[in-house]
Amino acid sequence: MTETALRSAKAVVVLWSPRSVVSRWVRAEATLADRNRTLVPCTIEPCDRPIMFELTQTAELSHWQGEPDDRAWQAFLTDVRRLVGRGAPAAVPSATVAPPPVAKRTTRPSLAVLPFTNRSGLPEDEVFATGMVEDIIDALSTSRALRVLASGATAAYRKAAVDVAEIGHVLGVRYLMEGNVRRVGDALRVTAQLIEAATGAILWTQKFDRPLTDLALLQEELVIQVAAQLGSQIQRLEIEKTLRGQETATAYEACVRSTIAMTRGDHATSVAEGERAVAIAPDYGGAHACLATALCGAYQYGDPDPDWWRRAQSHIARALALDARNSYVQIWVGMAYYFAGRPAAALPFLEGAVASSPDDSVARQARGIAYCALGRLDEALDDSLAAEALAPNSPSLHNILATRALVHIAQGRLDLARTALDQSRRLMPIYLVSLIHGAVVSQMLGDEADARAAVLALRAHHPAYDRERCLEILDRQGMTGALTASGTGAAFTRAWDATPDGAS
Repeated sequence: MTETALRSAKAVVVLWSPRSVVSRWVRAEATLADRNRTLVPCTIEPCDRPIMFELTQTAELSHWQGEPDDRAWQAFLTDVRRLVGRGAPAAVPSATVAPPPVAKRTTRPSLAVLPFTNRSGLPEDEVFATGMVEDIIDALSTSRALRVLASGATAAYRKAAVDVAEIGHVLGVRYLMEGNVRRVGDALRVTAQLIEAATGAILWTQKFDRPLTDLALLQEELVIQVAAQLGSQIQRLEIEKTLRGQETATAYEACVRSTIAMTRGDHATSVAEGERAVAIAPDYGGAHACLATALCGAYQYGDPDPDWWRRAQSHIARALALDARNSYVQIWVGMAYYFAGRPAAALPFLEGAVASSPDDSVARQARGIAYCALGRLDEALDDSLAAEALAPNSPSLHNILATRALVHIAQGRLDLARTALDQSRRLMPIYLVSLIHGAVVSQMLGDEADARAAVLALRAHHPAYDRERCLEILDRQGMTGALTASGTGAAFTRAWDATPDGAS
């Protein structure tokens, strides 16, 4: 069926079966019909419908053998006749109805949250659906790395058919989020999905079920869950998009590349991408903060520019002069000071970032790192747990877990440290910090085979890091002596020396 026919049809019948539910084309056609309010779905074979359509009233015809007087069949026909007889489907609001002008492209990914559909039909659920959208926007807006449109920008689309490409063009956003709510027995179900505006492709979809015990607390919990899942999913998509690109198009994307390169231990690339970000947008505070972090990170991991600190200070000053209140700038200025071995200087910036964006996982993660370096271990652990709860699918989860492991090591909880490091290494097998500390913890627990395996992986993925360089990193992460006192350096030396050609 062509897109033109789908858009002009008064009723679109979708037949759910084990074959159709896995077809991306059927799901896409059903999504378009649902947006146009012309969808008439029915189940012709037992199957689990796609998540986004579980809340849609669907005729159950898997039992039907063609009897014309079957009640389910008659009800299905009634739905089709109702839609066919109501006239043409509603048109998509034009740019004159949705007044925002076509927005210029910015350095940040952008999102519009469309009004949620109340599939229950109950007035109280309409209020719930509206409140969900407002609160999700508020929660996502705390992240300065994401531009989120206010709800007024999409209010005109509440009762009309939705053409995502047109909305994306008019509003100037890269992503759209749509969802619905419905009561299911004694529970409320919220279903949300993320869409790429330019193509209409469904990038992510998920459902959230909660009991109807307290509607106010329920809404708060669901908002946190949806915002966390959506925020981390957009972050992941942006990283994947940036890595696929052959050329950096924006300063923001160059900053993403710089951060990824730092995580992988490629500090030369991290600095180069930070310099590219500044060249693309010399008045973008985030680019200067990113470059400062890259320069200080190269120092932390033993590959510095001889003039690294003077250059870093210059970019820190420029970032703060341009946008000192921006939480993204505060985070990366704070991390620059941390990597430079100045966690006390880092902390005010990171505390400021958390104060302005309390639901930003990256802000909590960064502050936890500074707390860890200052020996404020309980606060570091709290921030680590909060960062994971706010973004359970964060692309930085390996780093969150590695920081948590350092806290556990310093507090003598080696089994918990090993669990966190094992999870970190599964998520990012080449992450230098997890490999170093993985070798340390396994050696301290007496698992010499795993300690040697971690060292061998470290040497394979990071051949420039010899034993002394790794020991320097351990010393710089000593958390005011807490790790040094626990014998991490000696344990790493034993693990390294036990590997082939390891002794020096």
